[in-house]
Amino acid sequence: MATVATTSSGLPGTTILERIGNTPLLRLERLTAELPGIQILGKAEWANPGGSVKDRAAAAIVLNALQREQLCPGRRLLDATSGNTGIAYAMLGAALNFGVTLCMPSNVSPERKRILRAYGAEVIWTDPAESSDGAIRRARELARDPQYFYADQYSNDSNWRAHYNGTGPEILEQTQGRVTHFVAGLGTSGTFMGVARRLKEENPAIRCISMQPDSPFHGLEGLKHMPTAIVPAIYDPHLADRNVEVATEDAYAMARRLARTEGLLVGISAAAAVVAALRLAEEEAAEGREAVLVTVLPDTADKYLSERFWEE
Repeated sequence: MATVATTSSGLPGTTILERIGNTPLLRLERLTAELPGIQILGKAEWANPGGSVKDRAAAAIVLNALQREQLCPGRRLLDATSGNTGIAYAMLGAALNFGVTLCMPSNVSPERKRILRAYGAEVIWTDPAESSDGAIRRARELARDPQYFYADQYSNDSNWRAHYNGTGPEILEQTQGRVTHFVAGLGTSGTFMGVARRLKEENPAIRCISMQPDSPFHGLEGLKHMPTAIVPAIYDPHLADRNVEVATEDAYAMARRLARTEGLLVGISAAAAVVAALRLAEEEAAEGREAVLVTVLPDTADKYLSERFWEE
């Protein structure tokens, strides 16, 4: 007989909040087939109920705001987003009964727009030429209105703490402490900041490598080119042992490669993270070292299937 999961209330089933986290760690075996002693593992964050890693931060931000009564009846959650955090907020708003207003560049994928419409979120579209920075500036203007609770994922410590308390310990447990390298992209920087802090506390020898686009004009949705962007308040540039820059074209090529050789349809930022991880893996192999590299795969390709690069 199948086991029935129970919630903390003792009722059968699980809530959306209880489904966030504890995502699988996948071996990318064909990618490292010619690199003896090397493993690349990807955290499959699309297993979260909202379909991305951003469920973790959004849930932590929302729960903290509810506990502090910053998000209360009559107030709407407001934030700037490039897509996935907004989807997570919209999902949680529908589940927990609060309004959601999002500022977002108008050039996000059609799939993202349809998902947000389905959840009933209010979206204020901003100039795509200004990327996520334009959305941040618009959200800051709106935040003067007391009807809004401004979640401000780029400055909210609940963002990185979600990964310090969740993603980091999961990686340590799933690798049995064998992780040698951690690689993650920089957007809000919450994933990298939280996981890197936790891993370094557990084992200072673990190398933590941040990844970002190689130019201000890029197609890596959700990621920031830090030298030219509004830098998130939660970002600490000194935490990374190294920073790797990835070209948009390389990420597109890796997305196609993972689909056709690993059977994984991943998003563009996930593909970019794998590009960086593979680059590091090849360096370790060239030096004759063994390594277990873990990266975060923020979402699947389902929000990017309208992109032309799949056909190229």
